[in-house]
Amino acid sequence: MNDAGPAAENPAGEVPAREFPAGAMDSRLAPGLYLVATPIGNLGDITLRALDVLKRAARIACEDTRQTQKLLNHFGIATPTVSLHEHNERERAVELVEQLSNGVRIALVSDAGTPGISDPGAWLVSEAIAAGVAVIPIPGANAALSALVASGLPTDEFQFVGFLPEKAGARRTRLEVLFAEAGAAEAPRTLIFYEAPHRILLTLADIEAVWGPGQPVVAARELTKVHEEFLRGTVAEVRRSLESRERIRGEFTVLIAGRPAAQVGPNPAGASSEKVADRVARIQSETGVDEKEALKRLARELGQSKSELYRELQRERASRSKR
Repeated sequence: MNDAGPAAENPAGEVPAREFPAGAMDSRLAPGLYLVATPIGNLGDITLRALDVLKRAARIACEDTRQTQKLLNHFGIATPTVSLHEHNERERAVELVEQLSNGVRIALVSDAGTPGISDPGAWLVSEAIAAGVAVIPIPGANAALSALVASGLPTDEFQFVGFLPEKAGARRTRLEVLFAEAGAAEAPRTLIFYEAPHRILLTLADIEAVWGPGQPVVAARELTKVHEEFLRGTVAEVRRSLESRERIRGEFTVLIAGRPAAQVGPNPAGASSEKVADRVARIQSETGVDEKEALKRLARELGQSKSELYRELQRERASRSKR
């Protein structure tokens, strides 16, 4: 056969239908549970394979049937849907696994992105595997990875944290643990987590208190949508930028650079000749906390023990009193 023949007949370089991999366009899907990634913003995020699976599955399990129905209507897909969300996943999984065990083809989707990633689905997957059902991932959009590759931060090692706790105390504790782990890690590791718009300023303030104001971060919002935005800089700079806005919209993906700034280099966290007493007083003035809490925050910022800073504070005060 002349290799130039097909190219001449198809100058646009399109792949003829007959050249798709065997089985790719079969009338029926292989039995199993299909984990289908859906758009995180732009409807163009959907893949051809995802559309094919959604059309040919017997049922689609959805985090929110109303949200998924909008997507299905847009692409003219009439497959029946059933709800599977955080409040009914364990009960619904029993029903779905029974159907899967009988050869029913079921697709699982979340409201946006890859199901099971900070969304329902992990329990169903585990139960399906335990029942000997094939689980097939249909890759596509994911906010964490999309933000990471465009962040400008290192991508060779990273840790996905999901959503931080909503309550302030638990959130601060979680960040303190992550800070300690990052400082003890053999290699820098970019941290990635999700945050809601109404909590983003509180979370950035907590990162600033625990990791230090000079900590490099990236906050990505409205990924793949018209108003997609990346805010890059120190955590203090990003926080101030968002604080200046009348309203904060869009779900956020936040990334923290590998090593804590408080533990990098000979001049940790931007430390200078400024006295401990002056820094403590500044923290009190800016945040309204008492001296004990200000010392605690400064210790975290500098990567030093609170007792060491307290002793230095006492030495400074004793030195001043002798003048």
